[in-house]
Amino acid sequence: MDQLNELRQRIDTLDREMADLFCRRMEASAQVADYKRKAGLPVLDRKREAEILSRNGSALPKQELLPFYTAFQRRVMEISRQYQTSLIGGSSAACLPDLGYETILSRGALTRISDYFDLNRNVMIITDSGVPTIYGRKIAEQCRHVSVFTLPCGEASKSISCLRQLLEEMLRFGLTRQDCVVAVGGGMVGDLTGLAAALYMRGIDFYNVPTTLLAQVDSAIGGKTAVNLDGVKNAAGAFYRPKAVLIDPALLKTLYPRQLSAGMAEVVKMALICDAELFSLIETNAISRLDELIGRSLQIKAKIVAADETEHGLRRVLNFGHTIGHAIEATHPELLHGECVALGMLPMCSPSVRDRLKPVLQKLELPTSCVLDRPAIYGVLSHDKKSTANGITVTEVVEVGHYNMRQVSPEELMARLDIIEEGAFER
Repeated sequence: MDQLNELRQRIDTLDREMADLFCRRMEASAQVADYKRKAGLPVLDRKREAEILSRNGSALPKQELLPFYTAFQRRVMEISRQYQTSLIGGSSAACLPDLGYETILSRGALTRISDYFDLNRNVMIITDSGVPTIYGRKIAEQCRHVSVFTLPCGEASKSISCLRQLLEEMLRFGLTRQDCVVAVGGGMVGDLTGLAAALYMRGIDFYNVPTTLLAQVDSAIGGKTAVNLDGVKNAAGAFYRPKAVLIDPALLKTLYPRQLSAGMAEVVKMALICDAELFSLIETNAISRLDELIGRSLQIKAKIVAADETEHGLRRVLNFGHTIGHAIEATHPELLHGECVALGMLPMCSPSVRDRLKPVLQKLELPTSCVLDRPAIYGVLSHDKKSTANGITVTEVVEVGHYNMRQVSPEELMARLDIIEEGAFER
């Protein structure tokens, strides 16, 4: 043990030296950011980053450490870019857990998207008819060779037929494995584009620019891609990482209030399962501090995804409110996804948590009761992706900021629907 303690003390000393070097490096990065701001230069310099990796990697005395050094250096450069972006843009760019790709949170970053995405190649922008055309146009202006494919707005486009149309359009445009697609829109656009990118030529680069609050705080990161199949939500899909995700809160200014509220349901979900302080903030300030709410929600999701990317265990906690919520969404198309999640959370809370949750949902103008089509909902629950021979794995919140997961039968979930229908018949 004495030898082990000595080695640990040596590592502690080296860590302190690295902390000092890190601070000095970031001070230099701040000076670089100031120069770039005055000169109008982009933050991202791919050629220089490649040179650094090549030069320093070849100088390593132990080449077996090269892949580990490369991963470390790439993360340091990513953090440096985020820091420079926050200084240049005057926003609080979030530093998220490493997911194997960069997530940029910076207000106004869309106008500098070529700083973050490699657009010097053939680029196909995929969007939908509900997204302001100016967003795609701003990206197109920064591309070398670009095509825009616009899907019909709505969940109906998240289908095998639209996936096929998109793949055929990618082939017609002549995309190769060296090219990329950029999703510009909400969760439907991101999910469909990501799956197309995973399938086309067995995988090409995929960038995501979420334009709804719901997509910015949830679906845009995590690498889940899918389409719906025969009325079952996300029944066909794949885990496929984006190359990078750019989250610009300024894009939310064009959202209808109802869509903004629907996105807040996912923020509430994150707070209930993992962050009691965030939930208290939502209770008192609702959406007045939106950038902070987005950043803290991303921190929660990124941490969970980093620990369980392909949803074998911990990541299932993010399904809180979604099991019943997806069933409601499939049977009540007049409701938005976030509205269904809001309803789906209520039966999965303890009475004390529900007493706090209901006023928050009401303040956000989210539904707290609904008349349900029970036979149809039972049919959806019976095909839930999380279903096994022992039941459906669900997440429950018995105390704000804390959760537990357990398996329940569809019949038990059906019994909880009374909580959603309370008061619905009186309106």
